[in-house]
Amino acid sequence: MTEHTDGNAIVVGVDGSEASMAALRWAAEQAEVLHTDLVAVHAWEPAANGHAPYAPVPAGPTAAQERDRAAHVLGATVREALGPRTGDAVLRIVVEGPPARVLLQQARGALLLALGRKAHGNFGLPSVGPVGRECLRHATVPVVTVPIADRSQESAEPVNSPSLAGSRVP
Repeated sequence: MTEHTDGNAIVVGVDGSEASMAALRWAAEQAEVLHTDLVAVHAWEPAANGHAPYAPVPAGPTAAQERDRAAHVLGATVREALGPRTGDAVLRIVVEGPPARVLLQQARGALLLALGRKAHGNFGLPSVGPVGRECLRHATVPVVTVPIADRSQESAEPVNSPSLAGSRVP
């Protein structure tokens, strides 16, 4: 596994979810403004992972097939989030391993790591998932969590809040 240590890059975790597409779009905008590289990273783990070494291997895809599927997920997500003409504008990296570990290693030395998250947590749970929490805990670079756009708020009229000019807080 190679680490992306270019200090002039924004690394974004991509898993095919709507949240990762939001993070990818945000990171692409930032990379353009900062004139820096954009690195999209997708981590995958073998399906047989977690089975006892003596257990029979279940019939399923081979490691090569899983790697190809991971590359397809990454490519399709980049195209859907940024459009079909991204070309070489986005460096795409597919790495086998636990997502948090892979993202932390790939982001080492980068400008920042961007991750997607849900707009709001449900039932009082945090909106950042376990991979995001692990990255926030152990990252050596700034981590930005980008929420999914709330579609119900996009069409709503902006709410005018009362002006605080002239008011004093005790």
